[in-house]
Amino acid sequence: MGISEIGTALKMRPGLKVGEIDFRATPGFYGSKNDGRAVQDERTAVLSDLQEMLYANGRTGDTRSVLLILQGMDTAGKGGIVRHVIGSVDPQGVDIASFGVPTEEEKSHHFLWRIDRKLPRPGRIGVFDRSHYEDVLIGRARELAPPDVIEARYAEINEWERELVEERGITLVKVAMFVSRDEQRDRLLERLDRPDKYWKFNPGDIDERKLWPEYATAYQIVLDRTSTDYAPWNVLQADRKWYARLAVTDLLIDALESLDLSWPKPDFDPAVERRRLLES
Repeated sequence: MGISEIGTALKMRPGLKVGEIDFRATPGFYGSKNDGRAVQDERTAVLSDLQEMLYANGRTGDTRSVLLILQGMDTAGKGGIVRHVIGSVDPQGVDIASFGVPTEEEKSHHFLWRIDRKLPRPGRIGVFDRSHYEDVLIGRARELAPPDVIEARYAEINEWERELVEERGITLVKVAMFVSRDEQRDRLLERLDRPDKYWKFNPGDIDERKLWPEYATAYQIVLDRTSTDYAPWNVLQADRKWYARLAVTDLLIDALESLDLSWPKPDFDPAVERRRLLES
């Protein structure tokens, strides 16, 4: 497989079991960490150009956008993706949102209400660092909602995502990021060993680790119930940070290339304006 096949390699396949994931694997890429970094530079340049083209089209009436959904347990690397991948493109063309515990106002609405309000504007790449899937992942793992309520939400999510894709012009890139339990422990230890990382540590993360089997089950159900033809899940082995960043870069490139973008035509005559400029 070549680098261009990472996106294909990550697509959710029937029968995939969360408990059997090789967290250190690098599907679609055969090479070292140094090889990956070299390719990352090349692919970042491609992503930047495509994102600028999407933004330019949005400024001239194109209503399409791309939404990257990053879902994963603590330390999976979602923040690193936002910083290193999304941070490499023009911030004017990016809309980022994160979803924590719902406010009282948000609780008074349907669970998708607060999510819908944060969708990317036309011509933007939107990023959800955690998303509407929190309501079925944490809700199931921690038993925060009745089983029948959670069951109903899978179908509601599928229908809402279908509407986004088919009616509202949003291309979805859903990435489920998985790290091994050992890797998560090491990343949490680093936060405790370095004063500059204390701010990232949450004692509640240790409590969540105790629910590892429950979360594995919750993620399995999400993958099985909500990976659709119009919004498939990409299952990302994230123990190797460099690979995770390269993989998400490639997934975004695939999504943008699928839009068959071109530079918008001017609503003026460049030759005339050039002559006017030289005469001014």
